[in-house]
This record gives sequence, C-alpha cells and structure tokens, in this order.
Amino acid sequence: MRLSDLILESSNMEKAIRKVVSNRGSAGIDDMPVDEIRAWMEVNGDELAEQIREMKYKPSPVRRAYIPKPNGKKRPLGIPTVVDRVVQQATYQILYPIFDSTFSDSSFGFREGRSAHQAIERTLEYLNEGYEWVVDLDIEKFFDMVNHDKLISIIRLKVNEKETLHLIRSFLKAGVMEEGKLNRNDLGTPQGGNISPLLANIYLDVFDKELENRGLRFVRYADDVTIYCRSEMAANRVMRSVSSWLERKLFLKVSPTKTHVVRPPESTFLGFTFWKGRDGWKCKPANDRKQRLYKNMKELLCRRKAAAMPLSYLFTKVNQKVRGWINYFSIGSMKRFLIEFGQWLRHKIRVVIFKQWKRPKTLFKNLMILNKQFKTGFSKEEIRQTANSRLGLWRTTGWRTVNFILSPKVLALPNKEKERPGLIDPVGCYLNLQNKS
Repeated sequence: MRLSDLILESSNMEKAIRKVVSNRGSAGIDDMPVDEIRAWMEVNGDELAEQIREMKYKPSPVRRAYIPKPNGKKRPLGIPTVVDRVVQQATYQILYPIFDSTFSDSSFGFREGRSAHQAIERTLEYLNEGYEWVVDLDIEKFFDMVNHDKLISIIRLKVNEKETLHLIRSFLKAGVMEEGKLNRNDLGTPQGGNISPLLANIYLDVFDKELENRGLRFVRYADDVTIYCRSEMAANRVMRSVSSWLERKLFLKVSPTKTHVVRPPESTFLGFTFWKGRDGWKCKPANDRKQRLYKNMKELLCRRKAAAMPLSYLFTKVNQKVRGWINYFSIGSMKRFLIEFGQWLRHKIRVVIFKQWKRPKTLFKNLMILNKQFKTGFSKEEIRQTANSRLGLWRTTGWRTVNFILSPKVLALPNKEKERPGLIDPVGCYLNLQNKS
C-alpha cells in the first residue's frame, strides 16, 4: 500500500481521532471543539480523504497563541483546527516508525520510550567518564527557522511519495492567523501541531549524525543540545565548528550570547544542573527551577485569594503542583532543599488557615479543639494569647503553639467529611520515590 493509503486507512484515522479527542486542547480558527470531530468526519470524511489523495487538501491557518516563559518572554504556539490535528496525527502515526528506528541513540525528545530522565542519566555517564567540559548549544528560534525545502529533501530520502510529501508541505505552508491577519510562513514548523515534534527530530537528526561521525559525546532533547569534551580547548573548537556547520548545512543560527563552554556546575540542561560528590557527578534541580516552584506556590497561596478557597481545593492544587515538580526532579539530589521548602510551605498554609478563621473567637475555639484532639498540651491562656495576637498573621503562625497544634502530622491528615486530602510532605514524597527506585 502507498503511504497515503496507510494514512487514510480507517483504523489509523480512528486511532488519530481517539488521540486528538483524549488530548482535548483549544479550538482552531474555525472554533470547532474536539467533541464534534466524530460527527464531522461521518459527514465529510470521504471528501477529506479524496482531497488528500488528489493533493487538493489545504489545511487551515493555525491560530496564534502565546504561553509565558520563565524569563518573562512569551513562546508562540500554533493551534491547528481539530480536523487538521486529526490529519496530522494520522500522518505522524505512519511516519513515526519509519524515521524513529534510524534516529540517534543520543536523541531523547518526543520519542516513545525515551524521557528527560534518560537524557540526564546519559549526561551523567559522560561526565563520570571524564568529559567534564560542556558545550551548551542554543539554537535561536529553532521551530521558527526550519527550512521547508531542506526538510522535505531530508524526508524524501526515506519517503519518496508525492502525495505524502505534498501533505507534509501543506502543513508547513498553512500560515498563521493572528488578530484577524493571515501571515504566510516560508520558514518554520509551528509548535503546537501534532506532527511538529517529529518534523523537528527529522530535521535535527542530520545534525546528530554529523556529531556521531565526528566521534563526539552529546545529548539532544528536541532543540536543546549539549556536547561533552575532555578539555576546554577541545570544547571551544567543537563549539565554533558545529555552530558554523549548523548555519551552512541546516540554515540554523546559534545564539552567540547563550552558547558557551562551561563546567558542569554552570550548565543547565532540562532544568537540572550538576555537582560532584565523592562518588562522582550527580544532578540536582537548577536554582531557577527552585525559584519558580516558590513563585508558583506564592501565587497559589496568596492569602487574599487562597482564603476565599475551600481547603479541599487548595490542598488538592498544592499537592498536584508539588508532587509533579518532585516527580520530575526525583532523580536529583534535593533533600535539604525540600526540608526548607516544606517548612516554608506549611507556614504559608497556616497563614491561610488563620486568615480563614479570621476572628479571635474562632481562632481560639478551633485551636482549643485541635489542642484537645491531638493532646498537644497547651494551656487555655497560651491559646488565648495566640488567638488574640496583633503581631500579624506571618509572625503569629510562627509561634510554638501554632506549629505544634497545626503540626506537619495534623496538616497531613485527610478530612473525609470535607473531602479534603492531607497536605503533601515534600521531603517524605521525595524519599518514598527514592526508596522505590
């Protein structure tokens, strides 16, 4: 069968529809929600297939959206219509096994069975083998600078079928709709499309093969690339050489300000940085990721907003965010950080609880109940002083009475009546993951 027939095969299209529906996502420029795609395909599916076979299919322009980046800038996304997402997903499902089997073993991004954790583990292998000079390579606006003709020529080496190549080029040429204005694009593959990650890997696999031919140790995750050398001189030579090669062969520009040769502790890769212990190099969360965690929690636990939320909702959101952060960084060393963060987090939670209790009378009543229930042993007068304090919530919730009555153990207890989960203990969660691994 021709590839275009495989793409349009009913089982492949059904799998694509299920994937798009399960991913949910925003509507494209036609405002069609994902829930309507099945009904649309029943009416228009045959016509869509015919257009693709006859190379008359024209994807709609993608809708421009922006998501904030940690540095304050915004990352542009292109949101295709639901119909175009289904066609892209169906195409991806056929092309992926053709190309993935030939990708470099040092490529980890957007590949089934591969993860960021594996990329970090490979990095640690190289560092512990003595390759302790790192070339941090930053490709400027990679997804916006992919050359369409070059990409099609690379794909043609394995897929030389005009219908499929036309379909892929139609995705690339769809254009972007922003504020009612259509912008045609002669470069780039919009982030947000189902097939964009695969096209990015196909494009950069040429670079991977070049690095392999040179005998270099490297790790690539999407457009994040780090190369490992034994000496500073070798690293600087490699940086100049590969930067020139990328510009000449793949028409990509390397950022001169963000690309540099560093030692592992100054390197940041996929949110991790590195430190050397007695038994070799290890990883840990980078400082900016720790700061981002604090920032996210501060926004969520802003006392004015958080006090208006039920504790059941607040604890659930805190647990989800903290557990997700710890799961990602669980392969790193961070016990000391999580002890400090956990103390700070519980202090913020106590402030919110006191803000909700609000009146001294309510504070006294609730503290007395907990004092008796958990046998913390404080006198009535000590609790009255705490409830009537005028020192402000932050200082008051740091008192010994509050820390013992609203102890980590008490906060961690779920309340079934109010459907409130217990508050996560960050260091306990981390140590449990360490024991399981």
